[in-house]
Amino acid sequence: MQDILKLMGEFQLYIIGAMFIIIIIMFIMIITSFKALNKVERRYKKFMRGVDNKNLEQLVTGYLDNIDEVKKETNIMKKEFNQLKLESKKCIQKFSIIRYRAFEDVGSDLSFSVAILDGNNDGILLTGIYGRSESTTYAKPIDKGMSRYELSEEENQVLQECINKKM
Repeated sequence: MQDILKLMGEFQLYIIGAMFIIIIIMFIMIITSFKALNKVERRYKKFMRGVDNKNLEQLVTGYLDNIDEVKKETNIMKKEFNQLKLESKKCIQKFSIIRYRAFEDVGSDLSFSVAILDGNNDGILLTGIYGRSESTTYAKPIDKGMSRYELSEEENQVLQECINKKM
């Protein structure tokens, strides 16, 4: 033990110098660590501050509330869309017209048949027959693409054209 103390006494100046250099290196390391920590802390505060001085939690909560509100509005719009879709089936969606000569002695295609149908193929068939001495117009109801009245060849043709049209 005394040998060690004697040895330390001889190299005391070198030991103190080495310890002083180690302390300076440690001090430099502490300073650089504090600088890095401050930089990370500034970035963290900036990140947490968010927009308009709101923190990140308030920002995320606000966005989630907006998403919930948009979901509610979307569900309302879906219901309204489906209602409008059902109602539009009842509107006129298809029509077809054909002109023809009903009588051989009349010179022009002045007679006509018009089919007007909704999305369920319900509607009317209008026919106008033109003759030299008189002209007649009449309507026949159409239910699901069929008439309970007998149809002429031209009326059948215009009804089938109308039924086969794409909406």
